[in-house]
Amino acid sequence: MTSPFDIEEIFPDDAAGSVRLPRRQTGSSPQGLAVTLLADYTLRTRAWLPSAAIVALLAESGVSDAGARAAISRLARRGVLEGSRNGRRSLYRLTEAAAASLSVGGRWVVTSMIEVPAWDGWWTLVAFSLPQERNMQRRALRDQLRWLGYAPLYDGLWISPHGLTRKAKDQLAQLTLGTVTAFSARQIELDAMAGRDPLDAWGTEAIAGQYEAFVRRWSPLLPRIAAEDLRGVEAVRARTEVMDTYRRFPLIDPQLPVELLPAGWLREPAATVFAGVYDGLAEATQDHVRVVAARFADGPPPGIEAHRVADLLAGVRQTSSSERIDRPSMSG
Repeated sequence: MTSPFDIEEIFPDDAAGSVRLPRRQTGSSPQGLAVTLLADYTLRTRAWLPSAAIVALLAESGVSDAGARAAISRLARRGVLEGSRNGRRSLYRLTEAAAASLSVGGRWVVTSMIEVPAWDGWWTLVAFSLPQERNMQRRALRDQLRWLGYAPLYDGLWISPHGLTRKAKDQLAQLTLGTVTAFSARQIELDAMAGRDPLDAWGTEAIAGQYEAFVRRWSPLLPRIAAEDLRGVEAVRARTEVMDTYRRFPLIDPQLPVELLPAGWLREPAATVFAGVYDGLAEATQDHVRVVAARFADGPPPGIEAHRVADLLAGVRQTSSSERIDRPSMSG
């Protein structure tokens, strides 16, 4: 099984035009941290922040000045940030496309963890066969299938308990050019020694271990947060890290129906712990970000506002009613 957090994109760039959000790396990359910080405190308003303030905030997470400035420059080239000048100061903010994409992604993360559709007992299977010389296309297809919530039952046979949406069909058609077959089926039970349980495709033990580690890591902070004993740099680090970890769960736990899961599944407790940490630290971290930004401007820049889980669920940046929050596309 692929390592649960070995997913390339931190957030989808669906409907984002030319914006290209950073690829996932092992651990937290400077670009990923910068996007998380800007999204957590400026997504609603697209507030301008001095580049020196962004560098200072990243330094609090262990990023060097050179690494932080390189990250800002690369994000600007990728269409994630746009720059401006105010006298001798350089200012940056999220582009409209990046803000829209991050808002969609944030809502998707929250809804994916709390809204699990009912299961009708049918599996959707996608079978494909690509020769060795088309390795790049095979990898792109496998990445897209994993992003859509599929897992490999066998090498060329991927499975999901959910149907293919029209959007997903279109995405797969663009990648495959006649090399894929999709169909629905019910499982026929075989002798226990001969058959493989479709649920084995996801490696539920590994997923359960990630949930357990998440709850174990973050639950002890809740009393400190309630006592307002977590502030400043420590609070911002904690809130950034909890989001950076939690947003990957919908990719490793693709809304498997409750009736298929082992007893004691920790999806709901993890969501509760995340909300407790993320929402509980919102005010303290917002205050700290404002203080840091004020050191490099004529007072706190306007528009620094920490959103909460309810805001993510509603869509931090409001989108038109015609936009659907499906599992978003994945692109390089």
